[in-house]
Amino acid sequence: MTIDLLLVGFGHVARRFVRLLAELRPALDQLDLAPRVVGIATARHGHAYDARGLDANAAARLREGGGSLPAGPGAPLDLIARLASGRADPRVLVETTPLDVRAGEPAVSHVRAALERGVHVVTANKGPVACAYRELADRADAAGVRFLFEGAVMDGIPIFNLVREALPACEIRGFRGVVNSTTNYILTALELGEDFDAALARMQAAGVAEADASLDLDGWDAAAKTAAMANVWLDARTTPAAVAREGIGLASGQRARAARADGRRLKLVASGRREGARVETAVRLEALPLDDPLANLDGQANALELDTWPAGRIVVTQRDGGLEKTAYALVGDLVTLARGIGDRS
Repeated sequence: MTIDLLLVGFGHVARRFVRLLAELRPALDQLDLAPRVVGIATARHGHAYDARGLDANAAARLREGGGSLPAGPGAPLDLIARLASGRADPRVLVETTPLDVRAGEPAVSHVRAALERGVHVVTANKGPVACAYRELADRADAAGVRFLFEGAVMDGIPIFNLVREALPACEIRGFRGVVNSTTNYILTALELGEDFDAALARMQAAGVAEADASLDLDGWDAAAKTAAMANVWLDARTTPAAVAREGIGLASGQRARAARADGRRLKLVASGRREGARVETAVRLEALPLDDPLANLDGQANALELDTWPAGRIVVTQRDGGLEKTAYALVGDLVTLARGIGDRS
């Protein structure tokens, strides 16, 4: 099955994604899945479109060498319309633009435009799920297309797929987790007496930290993930701005070392729980006892605990997060999408 892809956003994640498609070609061939990048749109470095397919790896090398794509500044909405009017192959928007925690834009508009035109969407952007999930999910249902977002939380660990596919008829009562790799890495370094700025710089160099590091440090990234999970599992219809939020800073080093001396670990914990008609959400620094499954996370590790009925409490741990894992989540969503199309044919 050939699937035409339009990449809107061509940063670290999207470039790793196109390389991963090439690296996974033998496995994708076995699944009868042939993704073909036909378009790339960027905010400041041009765009490219060819219905016959682009050399996306060459485009990635060009961008990493400081070059721009052939055409002028991209117009994502125009390219989405062009994709929608193209051949009969399944068409997919792959949205990886930077996170806007307050309104989810321009990602929400990109996703909305694609769904309205009958184009499937896979995204690693938290904004659309955190700010407009119910609207977009309803639009996808009405158009008979998929809106998938596994990479929005916990990189490549399939938490949304886990609930959707492996926990049928199960109620999610609440969740708690360490879901931001950058802050967990920094807190681990601070416990050991390392320098805050040096630890952050390593995360930025690895492409793990958000382009605007304050999104990680001030708890906004974790708040967006909290809102996303609450919207999907608890029908919260909330936004990141409504999540009670705390972040980390230079003063967190003293707290982290004091917690460790007391036999605890300081972690930035995201949580959500339905209480009657209300959904309570928060991102808080907590000193956790060592027998807490979230306390034993070092470096970039993340974990999520789901409180479910009747399946009970389930803990999913990611020992080594990072760029490649987020890119893999996009691949996983493509496979999920293709399987669904195959089941209907």
